[in-house]
Amino acid sequence: MEHRSSNLILLTGATGYVGGRLLPLLEQRGDRARCLTRRPEALLGRVGPATEVVAGDVLDRASLTAALAGVDTAFYFVHSMGADRDFEEQDRIAAENFAQVAAAARVRRIVYLGGLGNPDHQLSKHLRSRQETGDVLRAHHPQVIEFRASIVIGSGSLSFEMIRSLVERLPVMICPRWVQVQAQPIAVEDLLSYLQAAIDLPPGPSQVYEIGGPDQVSYGQIMQEYALQRGLSRWMIPVPLLTPYLSSLWLGLVTPLYARVGRKLVESLRNPTLISNNLAATTFAVRPRSVREAIARALVNEDQEAAETRWSDAYSSAGEPRGWGGVRFGSRLVDSRTITVSVPPERAFFPIRRIGGHTGWYFGDWLWTLRGFLDLLLGGVGVRRGRRDPENLRVGDPLDFWRVELYEPSQRLRLQAEMKLPGRAWLEFEVTGGASGSTIRQTAIFDPVGLFGLVYWYGIYPLHQLVFAGMLRNLARAAEQAGTKTVPATQIKVTTDSERLKPSPGG
Repeated sequence: MEHRSSNLILLTGATGYVGGRLLPLLEQRGDRARCLTRRPEALLGRVGPATEVVAGDVLDRASLTAALAGVDTAFYFVHSMGADRDFEEQDRIAAENFAQVAAAARVRRIVYLGGLGNPDHQLSKHLRSRQETGDVLRAHHPQVIEFRASIVIGSGSLSFEMIRSLVERLPVMICPRWVQVQAQPIAVEDLLSYLQAAIDLPPGPSQVYEIGGPDQVSYGQIMQEYALQRGLSRWMIPVPLLTPYLSSLWLGLVTPLYARVGRKLVESLRNPTLISNNLAATTFAVRPRSVREAIARALVNEDQEAAETRWSDAYSSAGEPRGWGGVRFGSRLVDSRTITVSVPPERAFFPIRRIGGHTGWYFGDWLWTLRGFLDLLLGGVGVRRGRRDPENLRVGDPLDFWRVELYEPSQRLRLQAEMKLPGRAWLEFEVTGGASGSTIRQTAIFDPVGLFGLVYWYGIYPLHQLVFAGMLRNLARAAEQAGTKTVPATQIKVTTDSERLKPSPGG
């Protein structure tokens, strides 16, 4: 198929797993790319110089008109798996908005990634919503190319991260009924090949393509293949009575998933996801890898320090952002403290940029783990998301149950909380240079909602004194050890009174 380098491609979901992998491939092809995102700052540093980034929201129809103007092909990678409320209705409205505005803008085609599953069977709400999204797009646009895929195997993908964590951490695995359900996995590289090939299809009617590798296997067989390639011996014990809710809590304890996403994933896994025709094979030149080859490729990427993208990179992985419209916040509560170290700012900032994930939080890691477990029970993100890269950060990165809101190398890091809280919270680190070294300022900020928010803050205030003071001391010690001198850390100066900050760190 002939490639037209003058195409303008619109990409939604560029901060997510598949969209984040597809974007550099589009740039390498020579396509002009435009990314639609609710948070343009999250894509800073991730896009090439010729790629546009525009602000917009598929639930805000008016914001789509300028984004879709002049577009030839639009990739639609939007679904509300992390939403707390009626995600089916949100997906329906979003797809209708997008397709209608795209048709009015004369966008040639929409490419959508959906999920495999026999619509004649009783599908889970998640799978049913993904297939209904394709139906809605086709109802309002003349050409929609929908790819339906099963398990995506690739370093950083939701399914692979779950499999890897289970096999690596559990010598003996409790296996609910869904572990034996049949699927037809596809390697992420093959999925991306299909998506790129769709750009060059000739004009024509809408079409649904079922894609997957040559193997029909269960999750249990994939786990066994992973264990074989890693040289691990694992016992798998069937427990057919384990409910989706209990399964989701179990997954949240030992994998990067958390209860809400885990529950929706488990509900989807009860449905077989197998290819029912060979239309994709007769249309495209892609020849997908076997499960063995896909896992081998994923392990090669896993050996690198960081995968290109992870499923948790998407803001939607933390659930629907809580709306604060109409909420009256009281005085912003601040716990700020400083410490001086005898190293330059880049050295002082070194342990800060490595915080979280495998490095931990420099003090009371078991307390952070306990807080993550409590968050998991409340339907929050828990603490097992870790971080994308052990050394480097960028705006938008998930970091345990925080997300990077601001990052200025060697100067400033601000994290916004994504755990369940009666208010909004931030944790900020700032490094400034001086004649004798550097000053590290650590600031915890909380916007309480109502009386419960105040009770929460003051109830855990003594714990904050212990944890944050210990964290700052150990950050200073790590900074000194990273430098050329070893000088005892100076006395911590603590600000204990509540105060207002200006401007708001939340924007």
